[in-house]
Amino acid sequence: MIKLKDCKCFHTEKTWAFPLAITSIVCLFLLATCFTIGLLPPLYKINSFFPMLNTRVSSNQSMPHFAEEKVTSSKLQSHPSVPHFAYLISGSKGDLNKLWRTLRALYHPWNYYVLHLDLESELKERMELASRVEKDPMFAKVGNVYVIMKANMVTYRGPTMVSNTLHACAILLKRNKDWDWFINLSASDYPLVTQDDLLSTFRNLNRDWNFVEHTSQLGWKEDQRAMPLMIDPGLYENKKSDIFWVQPDRPLPTAFKLFTGSAWMVLSRSFVEYCIWGWDNLPRTLLMYYTNFVSSPEGYFQTVICNVPEFIPTVINHDMHFISWDNPPKQHPHVLNITDTTKMIKGGAAFARKFNQDTAVLDRIDNELLHRPNGSFTPGGWCKGNHSCSEVGNPTRIKPGPGAKRLRKLVNSLVQSAQSGNRCQ
Repeated sequence: MIKLKDCKCFHTEKTWAFPLAITSIVCLFLLATCFTIGLLPPLYKINSFFPMLNTRVSSNQSMPHFAEEKVTSSKLQSHPSVPHFAYLISGSKGDLNKLWRTLRALYHPWNYYVLHLDLESELKERMELASRVEKDPMFAKVGNVYVIMKANMVTYRGPTMVSNTLHACAILLKRNKDWDWFINLSASDYPLVTQDDLLSTFRNLNRDWNFVEHTSQLGWKEDQRAMPLMIDPGLYENKKSDIFWVQPDRPLPTAFKLFTGSAWMVLSRSFVEYCIWGWDNLPRTLLMYYTNFVSSPEGYFQTVICNVPEFIPTVINHDMHFISWDNPPKQHPHVLNITDTTKMIKGGAAFARKFNQDTAVLDRIDNELLHRPNGSFTPGGWCKGNHSCSEVGNPTRIKPGPGAKRLRKLVNSLVQSAQSGNRCQ
C-alpha cells in the first residue's frame, strides 16, 4: 500500500523532471550551435585545459593538420657517408670556354652539375656547350651534367640572377634525390681544392649547415639599395639592358629584417627545399620584395634564412670564397692574378673569384693545387686507369690532399664560431 507522503514525493519528481529535460535539450542545442559557428574553441583545445579529461584519441579520430606546418627544427645530424654536391655553373656572352674549364676542374662523378649560359650569349655558344656535354664520353656515361637549353636572361643588378639560381635548384631537386649541398658558381670562379678535398672535409659535417655570408648592418646599402625602387627590364625583354629607377622611394620593411652579403654560397638541401616549396610563404613574399631591389642576389637568400628561426642555428657566416674587393665600397671584386696566389692558398677557401680566361694564375692553380693535367679532369680517388681520369672506378673512394688540411682548418674554425651563437646578426 502506497503511503500519502510517498505519493506526494512521486508527484513532486514528475513536476520538476519535465522542465529539467527540456532545459537540458535546449542547452545541448545551444552548445552545439556555438561549436558550429566558432564561438567556442574545438573540443581538443578545451580538453587541453582539463588534462584529467584527456583520454587516448580513438583510432577513428585525428588531430587537425594545418597548412602552415613549421619547418622541422634541424638536429644538425652528421653522416659518415660521402656527401653529394649539386653545382650551378653559370655564364654569359663569351664565357663558353671559361665555363668549360671550370666544369672540368670541378668534375667528380659523385656530384651533379647544371650549366647555364644566359640569353645574352649567342645561340651557337649555347648549342656548342650542349654538344660538348653530349659528346664527352665521361659525361655521357655518368649522366650527371645537365645543360639548361631554354636560357634565362640574367642581369646581375636585378632579380633575374636569383630567379636563375632557383630555377637550377628546382631542376636538381626534380632530377636527383640524394644530394646534400647546393653550390652556385660563375664561369669566373675556380676551385682552390680538389673535389676529394671538399668531399673529405664535408663528409663528417652536419648536413644542415648553410655557408652564407651575411650581415644586418646595411650601411650605405640602406639608402642606395634597400629604399630606392627600380625596374629590371630583364624580367620582360630578351635583350640585356640596365635597370631604371622609379619614384617614390620606399621605407624599410617592418615585417622582416633585411640582411646582405655575398651572392655565392653553399646551401643545404633542406634550406633549398624550403626556398623552392616555401610552405609558409616567406620565400615568395621576399622574392616579390627583392624584385625591385638593387643587387638582390646579395640579399635574398640571406634575408630568407635569417628570418626563419628554424634555420638560424644552421647559418655559418662565410661564402667559401677568396675574393679581393675594392675598398671602399667593397662592391666590385678585383680580377685575380698570379701575385694573389699566396693569399689565396693562405685563406684556405674552397673557391676563388674572379679570373680572366686562361691566365697564368689558373695554370698555376692547376699545377700546384689541383695537380690537373692540361685540359683533363682533376685527379681523385675515383679515377681508374691513367692519370687523365678517362674512366670511373669507385666514385666514393676519396684521396684528400694538402688542400683538405687547409680547408678543414677554415671550416672547423667557422663551425666553432657558429656554435658559439654568433649567427644572423
